[in-house]
Amino acid sequence: MELTNENVLGKIISKFGEDNIWDALNPDGIMTITTNRESIHELIKYLRDDEELQISFLTTMCGIHFPDHKDKEMCMMYQLHSLRHNYRIRIKVFMPASDPVMPTMTDLYATANWMEREAFDFYGFIFTGHPNLTRILNIEEMEYHPMLKQYPLEDQTREDKIDTYFGR
Repeated sequence: MELTNENVLGKIISKFGEDNIWDALNPDGIMTITTNRESIHELIKYLRDDEELQISFLTTMCGIHFPDHKDKEMCMMYQLHSLRHNYRIRIKVFMPASDPVMPTMTDLYATANWMEREAFDFYGFIFTGHPNLTRILNIEEMEYHPMLKQYPLEDQTREDKIDTYFGR
C-alpha cells in the first residue's frame, strides 16, 4: 500500500474517530493533524505498530508557545517518519499555558527522553510518567523557561537602537 495523506488520514479517523482528530492540513506536503492529550499516546503507538503504516521513527518532538492564542498558548508538536514508505506526518496538541501537561512517549521511543527533557527545560511542559524529568541544558536553579515569549525581544531602554535609525 502506498501511503498518501488521504489514506493515512482515513485509517486514523476510522480508528480514533473525528472527535479526536481535526484540522487535517497539508501546508508543506506533510500531513498535519491536531489531536488532544487523551489520544496522543495511543495515536502515536498506532502509527508505529500498524503493519501497513509503519510510521515508526520519531524525528522531532518540540514545544511551541503562542502567547496570543487564548487557552491554546502551548503546543507540543510531533513529527514521525515511515522509513519504509518515506512518508511523514506532523501531529499537534494544543493546551492552555496554565496546564502544560502531556503523557510521556519514553515507553514508545527512547529518544523521547531527551526531547521531553528539552521541552520541559525550555517551555515548562510536564510529561507524566517520564523517568527523569529534569533540566537538560539549563541550570537547575533557573526559575523560568527561556523559550516562552514572556519578554520583549529587544531591550526597550537601549538608546543606541532608536527606531528611526532602523527605519521603523
